[in-house]
Amino acid sequence: MLIRSLTLATLMAFTGPLLAADDLNPLKQDLGKSRPLVVVELDSGNPTLATLKKQLEEPANKQSFEERSMVLYTVSFGSIGAEGEKFAKDPKDNKKLAPPETNALIRALKLGAGSGTKVILVGKDGEKKLEKTVPPDTLNLADFFSAIDQMPQAEKELAAPAEPEPAAPKAAKPGKAVKQAPASQQLDD
Repeated sequence: MLIRSLTLATLMAFTGPLLAADDLNPLKQDLGKSRPLVVVELDSGNPTLATLKKQLEEPANKQSFEERSMVLYTVSFGSIGAEGEKFAKDPKDNKKLAPPETNALIRALKLGAGSGTKVILVGKDGEKKLEKTVPPDTLNLADFFSAIDQMPQAEKELAAPAEPEPAAPKAAKPGKAVKQAPASQQLDD
């Protein structure tokens, strides 16, 4: 009995922090609300993040970014480890990520080994939609915007005003129930 208790206590001691780290993942707070664009700088000398921030300052790109409910996460590796930040439409939502949150973000993205800078688009459902490594890929925000526009939810948001009016129900004979069509369900990306 004592051995079983000690084994269980040891197991909980090792797995507890791992399970708690998943709860720190900052992408979970964006589920169903926004589409994170995550930039992970694996090389400190790569200008990809600076280029991306410069592109986002342009009014057309900034508007497109906000219309598509996107938020920007950045992760860079410094002398003290990984440092992360979140940039959102509303400045009060901007924040510096704590080291455990940054590590949970990196684990959630399941990044492989490599060099360069990884730019990852995550959908509202929390799944990776598009991933680029710069270099050899090039960074063009239009690629990410078009990927979002091809998602089912984005198409429905754009086409929402064009829905036809429901037809008036026909008069039913006395004593018979009128069948109604089920309401359409919106799918998330």
